Amino acid sequence: MASQYPPENVWLDEDAGPVVRPYAMTRGRTRPATGQFDLIALISTTSAAPSAAAVGFGPEHVAIIRICRSPVSVAEIAAHLDLPLGTVRVLLGDLLDDGLIVAREPQPMAQLPSDDVFEAVIHGLRAL
Repeated sequence: MASQYPPENVWLDEDAGPVVRPYAMTRGRTRPATGQFDLIALISTTSAAPSAAAVGFGPEHVAIIRICRSPVSVAEIAAHLDLPLGTVRVLLGDLLDDGLIVAREPQPMAQLPSDDVFEAVIHGLRAL
């Protein structure tokens, strides 16, 4: 079916519907209000998170709440929603600010055990 408008004036895909730009979902914000959200940080909902649609939140926020019933990385959330990582971080900041999610950041390299510990574990396993 041919569109009645010239191609430069069409802002929707007839199969997908209207196009919503990521900045519209975040109301123009480019940084989360709360939190940093490392790519591999694990996000999960809190007991305060509603089971149905959250009042005052958009469909993307509700989708994040649904996805995060069990811990999921920030990268996986972005992939599930097919949204840019920066947009997902802003949305996660909104949810964190309202106490609906918790974020478990990865441990810094300085806090991880040394290579000697890993080698000792490997040798111990081989000895079994």
